[in-house]
Amino acid sequence: MDSQKKLPRAYSFEFFPPKTTEASEKLLTTSKTLANLNPCFYSVTFGAGGSTRDHTAETVIDIKQHTGVDVAPHLSCIGSTKENIRDILNNYIDHGIRHLVALRGDMPSGMRDVGEFRYANELVGFIRKETGDHFFIEVAAYPEYHPQASSPHKDLLNFKHKVEAGADAALTQYFFNPDAYFNFVDNCEKLALDLPIVPGIMPITNYTQLARFSDACGAEIPRWIRKRLESFGDDTASIRAFGEEVVTNLCRTLLDGGAPGLHFYTLNKAEPSLAIWNNLNLSIDKNTRLATAHQLN
Repeated sequence: MDSQKKLPRAYSFEFFPPKTTEASEKLLTTSKTLANLNPCFYSVTFGAGGSTRDHTAETVIDIKQHTGVDVAPHLSCIGSTKENIRDILNNYIDHGIRHLVALRGDMPSGMRDVGEFRYANELVGFIRKETGDHFFIEVAAYPEYHPQASSPHKDLLNFKHKVEAGADAALTQYFFNPDAYFNFVDNCEKLALDLPIVPGIMPITNYTQLARFSDACGAEIPRWIRKRLESFGDDTASIRAFGEEVVTNLCRTLLDGGAPGLHFYTLNKAEPSLAIWNNLNLSIDKNTRLATAHQLN
């Protein structure tokens, strides 16, 4: 963990593009609430095949204008052309966006043509070729390994390719076993990969939803957590209280072990992440924030 312990702490929050006017208003309220914490940045997800991708840019620009927080749009390349990606990059440059999360993404249902990009490292390389150092590029990391990876070693090499292509930092898939993160970082250090690897944190508020997400993305819910959540049935208050305790302890273990910050998957809600933040007594001095590895000039 030596590569991570030397880094300043960077805290961030992820949103998804809203689909209705009411949802947009709620997201704006959420982003303004979390802006009071002086986060290093927000990220906004990118729907594949047009499902929400057209709303990503407008969400990014709207949040940045209303909060003043640096916003990093997700950009996935599967099913895209170089011309399409070039247009998106130019649009972000025109709006003063200098931070991206570069991903492969999933193939949209019914689409057979993968497009001109097969892997995220190809997207990272293309962004660097087209825009130089304009963008600070985050990539994804998988402490429990990508569900489509043929082996842990292959998955680690895929991550290495993204770093070598020009990634500046990484955000991990969420997980509940801190040893998975510590082991992943140790393995990265053995490959001389020296960049911030920030743990992704998923607050637990709804067991059915969490189980569905986890099954889809390959994130393991430890048996003892799964069984406790199942035992609460429809007792939402107990699920949230237990989930808050579990995730708070996870975050504390990660930070004590040297993690260079936390990236919260908010699901567009402020309260669950805010509760964990307060439990940890976290704070970011604005002057310190401006000096972090995630803050752009």
